[in-house]
Amino acid sequence: MADFFFGLPVVVQAVVKGLAVILFIFPVAAACSMAERKVSAWIQRRPGPNRSIPPFLVGIPGTRFLQRLGLWQLMADGGKFVFKEEPLPDHVHRVYYTLAPVIAMVPAFTTVTVVPFGAYLDPHGGVVPLVLANVDIGILAVFAVASLGIYSLILAGWASNSKYPFLGGVRASAQLISYELSMTLSVLPVFLWVNEPGSSGSLSLARVVAFQSGTSGWGGAWFLFTMPVSALIFAVALFAETNRQPFDMPESEADLVGGFHTEYGAFKWSLFFVAEYANMIVGSAVFSLLFLGGWNLLPWLPLATLMEGLHHVTGWAFWLHPLAVGLVSIAIFVAKVLATIFVFMWVRWTVPRFRYDQVMRIGWQKLLPLSIANLIAYAVGIYFLQG
Repeated sequence: MADFFFGLPVVVQAVVKGLAVILFIFPVAAACSMAERKVSAWIQRRPGPNRSIPPFLVGIPGTRFLQRLGLWQLMADGGKFVFKEEPLPDHVHRVYYTLAPVIAMVPAFTTVTVVPFGAYLDPHGGVVPLVLANVDIGILAVFAVASLGIYSLILAGWASNSKYPFLGGVRASAQLISYELSMTLSVLPVFLWVNEPGSSGSLSLARVVAFQSGTSGWGGAWFLFTMPVSALIFAVALFAETNRQPFDMPESEADLVGGFHTEYGAFKWSLFFVAEYANMIVGSAVFSLLFLGGWNLLPWLPLATLMEGLHHVTGWAFWLHPLAVGLVSIAIFVAKVLATIFVFMWVRWTVPRFRYDQVMRIGWQKLLPLSIANLIAYAVGIYFLQG
């Protein structure tokens, strides 16, 4: 199957990969939207969405259970956003107003292609990452493309030709620029440690996971434990970069009605939130790769050792088959991503929103100096450890 795919023309491969990303992100982002409502309901001790059900499924055994879980809410939301009448206010700049939601989707979908989501074992026992575009610049590509998403918020706020959306766009630009600095500085110690003296330099996320795939010593420890300050800075900056509460200043309904998307409705409005959840998924995936060992189940228990152990215990050669290794690695990685997404939702319904001046103070006066001090400390420590 792999030989058939890689034998196709490059253009066809690109189209297939692009469709795969779109067909994955859209339903997962929609599922995150429904899951957030269920998580908030669980935290607040209420049922949450549990009434939506297609009329033609009423009375079929098992559908009531799915209804109580709220799974049919996905279908209801999708139908509502697709078929609802699209408002187009007279006072907006129509071309840019329509273009802004599309621009929001592009960076969110593009960054997915360079994030490895699993691995398999080659005939020699080496671990080969599963990724749509295996580029050596890895994290740099994620940061460079993801930073373009700010233009959609600025454009939406300006094109709405209204004061509250415009203020939301201004807030978004200031907030995202502020926290991008701390986020970038927080990952530098990771790549300083991974790229040992004498090795070929790389910014690949797969290289980071490979470094955390040892069975003893520093190599097998996850960076969450060896670099907890970097992980904390990255997590806080990730909340701010994805506009998640308590850093949702660009869309603060308490003082901006709805922020940059106040004048939007129906399908255009939903695209902004698909992009937000897509960014949250990618951010959670990058955090899992950098600080949680990627597709390794536990510290000092890499994927290859796990699969060899399962083969030894059960006696099944199936565990060493590339398909089995790939499925297990994807399952481990997805579980970590979902756990990280749950933390996003948990914090939203637990921590109150900051004021805008507090957001700026945290970014510039707290997080940035801490990230610089953290970088200097690890640079000196790595020099003595690896020098």
